[in-house]
Amino acid sequence: MRRPGGIRRKIWVVFVLQLAAISFATVVGVYGAATVLEDLLIKQALKDEASHYFRRLALNPRAELPDTYNLHGYLAADEAARAHLPQELRGLGLGYHHVRQGGRDDLIYVSQDAQGWLFLVFNQEQVHKLAFLFGFVPLTVVLLIIYLTTWLTYRASRRALSPVVALANVVRDWDPKRPDLEALDSANLPGDADHDAEVLSRALHGFATRIEEFVDRERNFTRDASHELRSPLTVIKVAADVLEEEEQLSPFARRSVGRIRLATRDMEALIEAFLILAREADTGLPEEDFLIGELVADELEQVRPLLENKPVQLELRRQGDFCLHASPRVLSVVVGNLLRNACHYTERGRVVVTVGGDFVQVEDTGVGMSDDELAQVFEPFYRAQRSQRGGHGVGLTIVKRLSDRFGWPLQIHSVLGEGTVASIQFPSATAARAGALPCGDGTD
Repeated sequence: MRRPGGIRRKIWVVFVLQLAAISFATVVGVYGAATVLEDLLIKQALKDEASHYFRRLALNPRAELPDTYNLHGYLAADEAARAHLPQELRGLGLGYHHVRQGGRDDLIYVSQDAQGWLFLVFNQEQVHKLAFLFGFVPLTVVLLIIYLTTWLTYRASRRALSPVVALANVVRDWDPKRPDLEALDSANLPGDADHDAEVLSRALHGFATRIEEFVDRERNFTRDASHELRSPLTVIKVAADVLEEEEQLSPFARRSVGRIRLATRDMEALIEAFLILAREADTGLPEEDFLIGELVADELEQVRPLLENKPVQLELRRQGDFCLHASPRVLSVVVGNLLRNACHYTERGRVVVTVGGDFVQVEDTGVGMSDDELAQVFEPFYRAQRSQRGGHGVGLTIVKRLSDRFGWPLQIHSVLGEGTVASIQFPSATAARAGALPCGDGTD
């Protein structure tokens, strides 16, 4: 599953989080400074002013009350005097009070001494204006500078990363069969390609060149091997057929000719499987719709000579039949390897091939496998130590690789001394219609 975004998105997220953190810290700092200014400095100043006035009043009973632009004081010597105070002050107790009226925001401090109650009224409007002028205005300027610097830094980072992103896009859309080597040239990269981007570009260019050589080598190998390996096998098959028709052959020679024919048939299947697996994607074989039961029946007849002189019954059970759109040759290699493997390791009993609604199962009563052997059964050239007959140790490996490649799940169950069951599922199978041409290509 493709993950959203990329390195640019990650960098953008980092910058946004950084801006949010800086903005939050700056706003909290300014707000904290304003709070400290109000709660600590102003309130402490009012408390000190009240103590200072009571000391002055003790020395001079006619000492004037504080009266400045922002601060006004009121003194009430007794309860009767409190009735002459302004309305908003009469019901206030000791301590600090916020009073808002008439468009004013006053902080009132009430204290008491032997000489009476002192009310100090401080107008906070000037403080708010100063806090805004020397706090939030610089804050706004600082944030704008931070935002602008961050944006310019992000643009520079984006431009610096553009060659790497361009290389990533080229590699993402790259077709190994037809690699565009020019797109990996550092001269074609956008932005300012630095030394690191050029090193990466040269490395990818060299890697793409090697892959192109590998693809050409694969094509040449499969083309040449398909012709050069099959030609001598054809000669051997023809010679074996001619020898088999010779009436004067001794029984030993005739058995030898039969073994040559079987070995040639096995080698043909092995070469076919290797050529299919050697191709990176396309098998080079045409795909078509076909009935699986007919193909399995043909493969059954091909392996029947392997059971000559063996007390083994070869049986085909059709519980159902289905159509498959694939390469018949590929499936022949898969089924043929399973059948040959079962025939090689079964000395008596039976080999039963079952065709179901979407599966093919090969069951034998052969030597079977232990759990340790079953765990290694798909390893190349692995054969059980007690096995003395047949096979090259690659049959099940080929079947496994082909089944994985074409999406046909393979399962193998085995019991030592009792036999083995191999089953292949075909998820894309479609049921064959009765009374129709193969796979319903005709009319009912």
